[in-house]
Amino acid sequence: MIRAMNASHQPCPCGRPRPYADCCGRLHDGQPAPDAESLMRSRYSAFVLDKLDYLLATWHSSTRPAHLQANEAGLRWLGLEVKQQAQQDADHATVEFVARSKLGGRAHRLHEISRFVREGGRWYYLDGGVRRTRA
Repeated sequence: MIRAMNASHQPCPCGRPRPYADCCGRLHDGQPAPDAESLMRSRYSAFVLDKLDYLLATWHSSTRPAHLQANEAGLRWLGLEVKQQAQQDADHATVEFVARSKLGGRAHRLHEISRFVREGGRWYYLDGGVRRTRA
């Protein structure tokens, strides 16, 4: 019988070719994200892994909701594609991405341009605009 691999050695959900522990796992454990794209990828991984506390902690206080709901039963996250990222200045950036999921036999795509701000040396998700695209 083959033993299940330790979760820290599993591929990172964010799509980078690194183990979770060496990628988003470090950010989930408290290491600051070095840039907005890394924060966005770590937030995607947090959605996949239902790390709601991390999502709230990395959401800017001016736009943060009071609480988040866990993933619906049966929701499967299928992947993340970063389209582009842009640095407006030292403390402001945007990341355009497509996140794919499946629920109840239906595929979904979230195409968003997210805005990020850096305060006190830490990046925070500010908000995002959904882009309309064909599936």
